[in-house]
Amino acid sequence: MTTEATLPPTSVTPTARQVWTRTRGIALAAVLLVAAAVTIAVIRSDARHGTLDPRSVDGLGSRAVAELLAERGVSTRVVTTLDEARAAAGPDTTLLVAVPDLLTHRQQTRLHSATAASGGRTVLVAPGSWSVGRLAPDVTADPVTSIDSTLAPDCALPAAQRAGAADTGGIRYSTIHLEADACYPSERLATLLRIPATGDGDTVVLGAPDILYNDRLDEQGNASLALQLLGSRPHLVWYLPSLSDTSATGDDERSFFDLLPPGWKWGTLQLFVAAALAALWRARRLGPLVPEKLPVAIRASETVEGRARLYRKANARERAATALRSTTRTRLAPLVGVPVTQAHAPEALLPALSAHLRGDGQSLHTLLFGPPPSDDAALVLLADQLDALEREVRRP
Repeated sequence: MTTEATLPPTSVTPTARQVWTRTRGIALAAVLLVAAAVTIAVIRSDARHGTLDPRSVDGLGSRAVAELLAERGVSTRVVTTLDEARAAAGPDTTLLVAVPDLLTHRQQTRLHSATAASGGRTVLVAPGSWSVGRLAPDVTADPVTSIDSTLAPDCALPAAQRAGAADTGGIRYSTIHLEADACYPSERLATLLRIPATGDGDTVVLGAPDILYNDRLDEQGNASLALQLLGSRPHLVWYLPSLSDTSATGDDERSFFDLLPPGWKWGTLQLFVAAALAALWRARRLGPLVPEKLPVAIRASETVEGRARLYRKANARERAATALRSTTRTRLAPLVGVPVTQAHAPEALLPALSAHLRGDGQSLHTLLFGPPPSDDAALVLLADQLDALEREVRRP
């Protein structure tokens, strides 16, 4: 008697229609997302240039300042390289450096050498301790920033006196320069410094960029202060340092941690501590697991189907075939007079099973102890054959 199953194999490979039905929602969402991103990029490509960019109309852009300066006869030109910024320095030019901390030490030294004797004005926007000492010698940046954003001028600088209170609160500075104008103090340290240079030139150190933002220009005396600081010369050169500037090649490079503000390091440490405390709080069971009764009864068929789906998702055909063969051997052993303890020994189970069925022992060995199936169809065929074998053994 042969134990080969006569049932046709069942195909488990999903069809193209089934694959499309499952993935069409994700595909549609991806297409809509890409289309929306492209549309937004096209619409805003002309208006968005970045933070502190005089061509940008965003809230953090500075186009409003450039437009107001243009009405007063001051031309604004944007440069992105150090060579352009150094070449533009002159007695009739105000050079604004938007993000001084992006410059390397060598770039800062070269820029200061070009502006020191130019006779023009240099405006440094929120330089930190990395750059202020080289771009404005004898000036030191305090690591503690100002708490208040809006401050009173409290100095004799005419531009500050006319502007009144302004949003200069940010980085605070101190200097040993006796002729410097220290304005908008916060806890005895200035957030705006004007330091005279050679001839009629000077350097203005601004602690915060708020007075240049489009959405803050109409608040307090921000517009007045910005126009007076940037409009003292007929030409304004707006220097936006770029990471692609070739003048930075070969310079001293800053590590990732040097670019992070000091507060971020402490904040990251606090996040790690909070995560550890949360893990300890959630890990209530520190001992061995305790079995608990299920709150509801689950049908055996549902459990089998759920496990089968997990096997299929993980492509665990070998594990599934092993479970099917092991369970079949355990059920067949008592039916042919073999102890359950020897159900998984081929030398004990196969002779008794062959004598009971009078079939081919080699085919039984392949069926019960053979290699794992190569694909899902072979696994289904194996399940059908094992089922047919058990029915044949149980037949009277």
